[in-house]
Amino acid sequence: MRTKKKRIVFEQVAVIDAAAKGKTVAKAPDGRVIFLSNAVPGDIVDVRTTKKRKAYFEGVAIKFYSFSDMRTSPECQHFGICGGCKWQHMAYEHQLFYKQREVANNLRRIGHLELPGVLPILGSKSPYFYRNKMEFSFSDNRWLTEDEITDGVKIEDKNALGFHIPGMWDKILDIEKCHLQKDPSNAIRNEIKHFATRNNLSFFNIRKQQGLLRTLMIRTASTGELMVLIQFYVDDREKRVCLLDHIISRFPEITALLYVINGKQNDTIYDQEVICYSGRDHIYEDMAGLRFKITAKSFYQTNSEQACELYKIVREFCGLTGEEMVYDLYTGTGTIAQFVASKAKKVVGIEAIPEAVEAARANAKLNGIANAEFFSGDMKNLFNTDFIRSHGRPDIVITDPPRDGMHKDVVQQILNIAPAKIVYVSCNSATQARDLALLKDVYEIRKMQAVDMFPQTHHVENVVLLEHHS
Repeated sequence: MRTKKKRIVFEQVAVIDAAAKGKTVAKAPDGRVIFLSNAVPGDIVDVRTTKKRKAYFEGVAIKFYSFSDMRTSPECQHFGICGGCKWQHMAYEHQLFYKQREVANNLRRIGHLELPGVLPILGSKSPYFYRNKMEFSFSDNRWLTEDEITDGVKIEDKNALGFHIPGMWDKILDIEKCHLQKDPSNAIRNEIKHFATRNNLSFFNIRKQQGLLRTLMIRTASTGELMVLIQFYVDDREKRVCLLDHIISRFPEITALLYVINGKQNDTIYDQEVICYSGRDHIYEDMAGLRFKITAKSFYQTNSEQACELYKIVREFCGLTGEEMVYDLYTGTGTIAQFVASKAKKVVGIEAIPEAVEAARANAKLNGIANAEFFSGDMKNLFNTDFIRSHGRPDIVITDPPRDGMHKDVVQQILNIAPAKIVYVSCNSATQARDLALLKDVYEIRKMQAVDMFPQTHHVENVVLLEHHS
């Protein structure tokens, strides 16, 4: 063991396991855990610590003595700097193993739950190029690599169009090729960057809050339709028109070319006017015969192919016969509700965001679904006794809450109305475990299946079927 610049270096440490949030685990000589950000279980490495806590260290591997059999070569040239796909160096079958194990461990350790009927995790057929939505940021002061800094060569072009460096709100990594979204995503992004640079369109400076070009959003649909949205910080009409016209000429296949003028400190568009410059203001997504209208502000599962598989599992777990009243809590734009509606007597969707409910109603009309109703309101307030009395007691409750899980009042209301089945979909198995623990005296877990919606990352969805004891 040696020290350097107050950082501890542990030599020839075995990486023994994977942990939460994409970290891996080693052990220090004193027995404390070391959480690593750039190693794979089975690697033998030297570790330099970055944080020291009473019970653990955080660190990075700085030298590799031997490589794990679980390793594979990352596809992306930006791997290790860009924080988007932290598991690219782990072979996909091992990613799936650790995702499934984490879900099961969380439910057992946090919820103290028995897990009968655990089905194998459903992996993705497309471990790359699976996202239908990507957002990129412009910067006039891009992130420099260690080689660029060491070379000492003056860099003239510091413009970037890419992703934030993890943990650094003001640093953007310029992306040449991203492996998350299908073509022509990379071609569109690179052409916009090169045209803007050639024509002196200023890239945003987040510290100074100045510049013209702020963000780029690209949506690709399974229908082949394309949406491109440019966010400008100021409205320079001449330069705006110049860029947008160039995009149209180079990519005539774009279905919806949109823009936003946003002079706020943050770049969220949900409180901004979205202006359609060319084409229409929306695109369409197809899923198992259903058609969904997607606007710039719409929430839609970012992995269309796996979302369909996830919804099939939800529908199968429900075991619908056509006679059931189904409640879909946290329904969003109503995709799950509409997916199960043809097999149910009636579906009631509840969602806090009014715009999402409007979209759900519009899509239900588009799909000719007459047995689904959608209501907007804070879940813990709207989902009450009067609402149940007015709309009917559910036989089945589907719940797909945000990462924080369900409010305790919502859990209690489910217990009060005692549906025969609950199908709980979660993107955070830790909060799912907490909620399931509150239900376990009355409900029994019958089935559980994890679904990998985000290959190359540690994120995973989990679906649990619960049945009432009675």
